[in-house]
Amino acid sequence: MMNPRKFLAMFSAAATLVFTACSDDDDSTPVNDEELITTMEVTLTDGTDTVTLRFFDEDGADGPTAPTATVSGAFKASTTYNGSISILNETENPAENVNEEIEEEADEHQFFYVTDDLGITTAYTDNESNYEDANGNAFTSMNPVGITFTLTTTASTGDGNLRVVLRHEPNKDATGVSDGDITNAGGEPDVDWTFDISVE
Repeated sequence: MMNPRKFLAMFSAAATLVFTACSDDDDSTPVNDEELITTMEVTLTDGTDTVTLRFFDEDGADGPTAPTATVSGAFKASTTYNGSISILNETENPAENVNEEIEEEADEHQFFYVTDDLGITTAYTDNESNYEDANGNAFTSMNPVGITFTLTTTASTGDGNLRVVLRHEPNKDATGVSDGDITNAGGEPDVDWTFDISVE
């Protein structure tokens, strides 16, 4: 079984992507380079319109092909979106769904959706008890995981950023962490990247 700690340590998908596993900076070190993650999609829908934030690197962080990151469109002002995240390895056929590994170790993982821009807020809609471990035993804790969440815009319009972070072994009991505040989370970054977004 693949441990999600094995995948990329850090991304930044605004104009530039930064990989801890394979960065443009010579001083960065890999968390673990054994697993290949090619794709991350954050899908947000208000029931009518859908905005998709997508990162794709067809040969992974160590390959020569440059990654791409896209946002399918703008968010609407004063709107709540239901969000979900999908992590894949599309070099496998069929694609390997890394979410399954995250769910099996739900007590050791938490996504954070970080933005101070335009008054945007997010809230978790799942918790550990929604998932089962590798032996099929349901988790009992109500601590958040963040595979699903809501994103709510305000009346403010313009450009901003949405940073998506997956932490391995965060301190879920630390102040603010269960509400999505990454400040005291600790743990190790499995994934960390930032998208350029806009609200119209």
